[in-house]
Amino acid sequence: MTESKTAAGPASQYRELTVPGAWEFTPRQFGDDRGVFLEWFREPGFSEVTGRSLDLQQANCSVSAAGVLRGVHFADVPPGQAKYVTCVKGAVLDVAVDLRVGSPTFGQWDSVLLDDVDRRAIFLSEGLGHAFVSLEDDSTVVYLCSTSYAPEREHGVHPLDPDLAIDWPTVARDGSPLTLTLSDKDTVAPSLAAAIATGLLPTFGEG
Repeated sequence: MTESKTAAGPASQYRELTVPGAWEFTPRQFGDDRGVFLEWFREPGFSEVTGRSLDLQQANCSVSAAGVLRGVHFADVPPGQAKYVTCVKGAVLDVAVDLRVGSPTFGQWDSVLLDDVDRRAIFLSEGLGHAFVSLEDDSTVVYLCSTSYAPEREHGVHPLDPDLAIDWPTVARDGSPLTLTLSDKDTVAPSLAAAIATGLLPTFGEG
């Protein structure tokens, strides 16, 4: 675990996930009887840890009912789309998937619980697949993107593909059973094998 320090002391803890190019950020929170303050993104700590900067081109907000599963999404590389993601209300399990053909960890995934308690964030480099499932109604996810949305460059792999074998949760935040809900687009997304066969996936080292 790497720590970034500010004049006020440790600001965030950084941990690289088992998927190279994906990082978990746990911010230091400052709370009192008025509420809480934290820095959910900060330079230069980010670039010191990841070895790169984040060129912000778009900021998104997504609100999801419990059980809504979004992804696995990725963009053509180059330019790709790096994402810095957090959950400001509710809770989601956020997943990074290595879709870079030729990567030593191709097809592997790792996850981070993003919620309004620990207020972690996850960073995903270009070429990684991104997905999350909402664990509570009205879970609100915000993310910073390195490129603007371009539908012709956006693709997906089916999140329930057994070749990925992502261990999606079956229980919501309140302990009730969780029923997964996919969009029409994600429901018809290709399998990992089909995406490989059609040359849809990015190549490791591109970009």
